[in-house]
Amino acid sequence: MPDLNFEVTGAEVMAFAATPTLGFTLTITNTMPEQPVFSVALRCQLQITAPQRRYSREEQERLQDVFGTSERWSQTLHTVLWQHISTVVPAFTDSITMTLPVSCTYDLEVVSTKYLAALQDGTVPLLFLFSGTIFYQNEEANLQVSRVSWSKEAAFRLPISLWQAMIEQYYPDTNWLRLQRDVFDQLYHYKVQHGLPTWEEAIGQLLAGSQEVEPCS
Repeated sequence: MPDLNFEVTGAEVMAFAATPTLGFTLTITNTMPEQPVFSVALRCQLQITAPQRRYSREEQERLQDVFGTSERWSQTLHTVLWQHISTVVPAFTDSITMTLPVSCTYDLEVVSTKYLAALQDGTVPLLFLFSGTIFYQNEEANLQVSRVSWSKEAAFRLPISLWQAMIEQYYPDTNWLRLQRDVFDQLYHYKVQHGLPTWEEAIGQLLAGSQEVEPCS
């Protein structure tokens, strides 16, 4: 049966996507080309192997919401699950190169987004863990089915500047904040009551007011 090897060789921002999407260049090699592959129902678990890079002091501070204070990182710094990906690989004999699309959210309550948004420069160490079902033709020209070995994986270092450029393209100079409905209603009432035209001015005025309040002694 075919034995497939996987290599991720590049990444780019996918043009004209409805949502922010990174396209990773994936090369799949069939080490037994005498058994052509009809298709592969491929699954991939994409992980951020956070312990494999260094962090500046500012990055450490911004990552407290993910890993805690830096003094505890020897126990708390861990791999972060980015997402699960499913795709169909078309027919090939020796090898095939295709794009593996990864949709990205800017929801800062998602741990992987918190992590990516905290980085300033350098690369993001990624690990692609592959599994799935292979449909292939044996020597007798019969259709056969086998599994992608659970040991198949590929490492890649994503320039964080690529993710930053993509987010800036879709959400220029913007961050997203999700509020519970009752909190939003209170904020909306405050905005209307004070005649403030934007949410930024409403929040800014609240923050300025909180700084003027002297702490109780």
